[in-house]
Amino acid sequence: MSISMKDVDPSFRGVGQKDGLEVWRIENFKPVPVPTSSYGKFYMGDSYIILKTTALKNGSFRHDLHYWLGKDTSQDEAGTAAILTVELDAALGGRAVQYREVQGSETEKLLSYFRPCIMPQPGGVASGFNHVEINQQDHVTRLYVCQGKHVVHVKEVPFARSSLNHEDIFILDTKNKIFQFNGSNSCIQERAKALEVVQYIKDTFHEGKCEVAAVEDGKLMADAEAGEFWGLFGGFAPLPRKTSSEDNEDNGDDKETVTKLLCFNQGTLEHINYELLEHELLETNKCYLMDCGAEMYVWTGRGTSLQQRKGASEAAEKLLIDENRKRSNVVKVIEGFETIVFKSKFNKWPPTPDLKLSSEDGRGKVAALLRSQGLDVKGLMKADPVKEEPQPYIDCTGHLQVWRVNGNDKTLLSPSDQSKLYTGDCYIFQYTYTGDDKEECLVGTWFGKKSIEEERTSAISLASKMVQAAKFQAVQARLYEGKEPIQFFVIFQSLQVFKGGLSSGYKNFIATNGIEDDTYVEAGLALFRIQGLGSENMQAIQVDAESSSLNSSYCYILHDGNTVFTWIGNLTTSLDNDLVERQLDVIKPDLPSRSQKEGKETDQFWELLGGKSKYSNQKIGKENESDPHLFSCILSKGQRNTPLYSG
Repeated sequence: MSISMKDVDPSFRGVGQKDGLEVWRIENFKPVPVPTSSYGKFYMGDSYIILKTTALKNGSFRHDLHYWLGKDTSQDEAGTAAILTVELDAALGGRAVQYREVQGSETEKLLSYFRPCIMPQPGGVASGFNHVEINQQDHVTRLYVCQGKHVVHVKEVPFARSSLNHEDIFILDTKNKIFQFNGSNSCIQERAKALEVVQYIKDTFHEGKCEVAAVEDGKLMADAEAGEFWGLFGGFAPLPRKTSSEDNEDNGDDKETVTKLLCFNQGTLEHINYELLEHELLETNKCYLMDCGAEMYVWTGRGTSLQQRKGASEAAEKLLIDENRKRSNVVKVIEGFETIVFKSKFNKWPPTPDLKLSSEDGRGKVAALLRSQGLDVKGLMKADPVKEEPQPYIDCTGHLQVWRVNGNDKTLLSPSDQSKLYTGDCYIFQYTYTGDDKEECLVGTWFGKKSIEEERTSAISLASKMVQAAKFQAVQARLYEGKEPIQFFVIFQSLQVFKGGLSSGYKNFIATNGIEDDTYVEAGLALFRIQGLGSENMQAIQVDAESSSLNSSYCYILHDGNTVFTWIGNLTTSLDNDLVERQLDVIKPDLPSRSQKEGKETDQFWELLGGKSKYSNQKIGKENESDPHLFSCILSKGQRNTPLYSG
């Protein structure tokens, strides 16, 4: 797609050149930059555009675009935000994933940008509302419900006892005191996140001058603070259990629907009839809407014009408004840069892109246009990487089972343990997913670096028997620790690799040879390096608990019993920081952690690592997996078995 600078709003020129956030509010149908100090402050009558730029380890940038619509924003303003987001994507080179965000139904990705939460305030600009400064408002008692472990969805609910339940956490904000009511079925992670919201409310709406109280579900009037809390509701009364009908009402937009494919052609939407949703239905010179009910995708071919893309975005916005689907989200993707979830909607998706990017399509063209305006394009040219992040061409919505090899046998792991591997053990995994016209099956072995030869041989034999049991219809893979392809990580999504081993063969080997058993102990001292590309591809690797194991390009988790630290290297990105929080929920889910920024560590942190010493501070780029693979074909009774070897 070739664009002209006259098609791009001046506010978007030169953006997306560094890691971080950039926010615009729509005022009189124009994007106006929001000051950094006001990031996270949203008004119900306004629409906003949010650009998240992530600096990747290979020196390139990844862009995620969101446009947020307040519940009182006008239809015209919402349409303007959708169109301007398309313009901004064009200015960035046309590769960004775009998300439509609606107040109260924001994606987890957007909420992660604004810690601890988003709490929109009454008011607006283009909608005809007036912004009201917080310190000018008369305080109104409000009740909020908080939901979420990683990020918090905060929603105001009616100030009534009937709003409370045992499953969620509620915050009652009165003039002089803030109460946090912890439902009996809520978990410790949710309570910790809600406490951050309480502190935010105290600092933002009370200037830090009010009391805070915690009320546990089940405590009666005998407790002073519980008595005060229930007194505001007219006295204590038992809470009813949340019914299944209420759950269904909460998820009203999540009804099972038939996926519809519509083509945007010359300003109108045309329904595409199909038996199977195939990749071949999408033409590169057209835009399509894929309506999945609770969510909608807009797919734009590389051969489409900027006006076509704007028109498709307007059509999607109008369709949702006409059908009164206020909570539906829209995700916009460009040909060649589709998300994994989008690809999984199709019956078949080609394993490699069919297109080649020309200079017209790439960022170089946009950079040349910006340079002609006298702007610094060094950062934008940097964003034209020689190598892209590897893309996992595999359906990641299948079913995974994992076994640990014990001598000549295998032991099935529970779902909670199947992502926890030990470097002294061997594992067999079976992954089934929907293929072209039948269920596909992948049977693989994973060998830890310190696993013993006898159990490796046993793993190969056991895996081969599984393939034989599947009548040789399964593909067999043999993988080694440290040389796994990206598809392996996407299948497991969140992976932890511990020191030592639990198998009988490993235990016998170290006992016979007098080797010290360094197997991970949850209550002991351990250091983990955190790495990955996102929440669907992240790993925690246990390393030696000494300062020389640190590296400025990574984040780490250090624990000794109930003492937990996180260490943030100076060369890490906001994505790395998010992965640390997610891995903490697996490694130490019930304990608070203390964050250590590189260069500002406490003495206790260094003491746990045996003292401070030199460590690497050089930025490490991720080495892409190479395309060539070695296949071994085993012929048996006319059938063919094709193992895949890595390394």
